[in-house]
Amino acid sequence: MGLNTSAEAPLPVGQVSRLIGGWIERLGQVWVEGQITQLSRRPGAGVVFLTLRDPSHDISVSVTCFRQVYDEVADVVSEGARVVLLAKPEWYAPRGQLSLRATEIRPVGIGELLARLERLKRSLAAEGLFALERKKPLPFLPQLVGLVVGRASAAERDVLENARRRWPAVRFEVRNVAVQGVHAVPQVVRAVKELDAMDEVDVIIVARGGGSVEDLLPFSDEEVVRAVAAARTPVVSAIGHEPDSPLLDLVADLRASTPTDAAKKVVPDVGEELERVRQLQGRGLRAVSSLLDREERGLAHALARPVFVHPQRMVELREDELDALLARSRRTLGHLLDRADSELAHTLARVVALSPAATLERGYAVLQRADGHVVRSPQEVSAREVLRARVAEGTFSVEVSPADAPDTTEAPDATDAPQAPDTTDTTDATDATDAPQAPGSADAAEAEASQ
Repeated sequence: MGLNTSAEAPLPVGQVSRLIGGWIERLGQVWVEGQITQLSRRPGAGVVFLTLRDPSHDISVSVTCFRQVYDEVADVVSEGARVVLLAKPEWYAPRGQLSLRATEIRPVGIGELLARLERLKRSLAAEGLFALERKKPLPFLPQLVGLVVGRASAAERDVLENARRRWPAVRFEVRNVAVQGVHAVPQVVRAVKELDAMDEVDVIIVARGGGSVEDLLPFSDEEVVRAVAAARTPVVSAIGHEPDSPLLDLVADLRASTPTDAAKKVVPDVGEELERVRQLQGRGLRAVSSLLDREERGLAHALARPVFVHPQRMVELREDELDALLARSRRTLGHLLDRADSELAHTLARVVALSPAATLERGYAVLQRADGHVVRSPQEVSAREVLRARVAEGTFSVEVSPADAPDTTEAPDATDAPQAPDTTDTTDATDATDAPQAPGSADAAEAEASQ
């Protein structure tokens, strides 16, 4: 208001109130939507007093209108109805109170409400709040169930009784709230947030009985929908009856057709679970028995095979084969040995026949000089030369007599001159040494010759 004031020069209350009223008087008319929470029609009074409240917030404002303005909609407008009115702000200076002076009141019809809900539904769906991938699974056996429900309502009784009848040990954390009217939205939002903040709460049920579209509007409010979407704990919506479909059903992790159905879906039935356990036990027993019977039949079939009935039969067959192979190898080895023995005997006979020892056995001798050279011709020796004579039984020394020594001046041709018997024997022995020898005789002859 641009006034210069100070602690020494303050403004009176009345002047401040009048200044505020003058500023508000300059405001124009505005269309306002809300819900009528209080209605006062005094007999004979020309003014009707209303209290208009925001359905989503704990904010209200006083409204006055002339009786003829209200009488035009008196048949369709009452406490709890949602209306749209054209009003001008007014300031009542004596009390410092703000109010609205309504000049026109229009009830909000069902069709318009449904159209608004449809627009809100499309907007929230576009944000992904209704997507299936956001749905959280419910726990199999919740230890603590959060319940948001009207105080002493049939919905509360249905949920508690049916849940405890199904599982007596289940526990509940109940939050009683207003489920219709102007206080429903803030109380439901606060209850959901409180239960979601409790770590021991496993699942939250928001339940309400049936009602009109206007009665169920709080559960289609955007603030409620966003609070449920932001909850970490799985939320079950159990609003109204089967035909009712508030937006809370779309954002919740599970929709139940009724509060009783919510109790059945959240809490398992102990009798059904025990019966299921018995059925599973029976199935397990039958499966194990069938498996054992099948394996027993397989084992019996395997044991009936000849290899198990007469296990030694395989060894016996192999034993016979081994005996046959052993006999065959022995015969083959015997034939090889016999053939080798025969060949060895023939070879030995040939060696013995050609051996110098055999020649020596017949009376021949081999003469060797001192250097081991075999005497082949008389011209190779000189008078008085000592030679070594080798006979069959051993060796001995001989001396060449002067009379027997050859004449070196006129030596006849060795090939034409007659040879002494010993010389002839030496030649025969030398030829015998070039022939193959028997293993024993040849080695001995070579050893003796080397000496």
